[in-house]
Amino acid sequence: MRGKRAIAGGRQSLRQVLFQAALAAAHHNPVQTQVAKRLKKRGKPHKLVTIAIARKLVTIANVIIKSGNPWRLHLCE
Repeated sequence: MRGKRAIAGGRQSLRQVLFQAALAAAHHNPVQTQVAKRLKKRGKPHKLVTIAIARKLVTIANVIIKSGNPWRLHLCE
């Protein structure tokens, strides 16, 4: 496990939902697809790419909640 990180804390159900949403976003959201391709091109592992997209989704969700505006594609950039 040296050099590897594992996350077991926090709310498990929320982590699972975010992971599934990130998998879907990596394939179907044009902006997130580009992020995934860029990270994979750099040689990053699949799980790291998925978690990076999940973190971006959390950031986007926070912006939507804070601003009160509906989701638009340009929020993903």
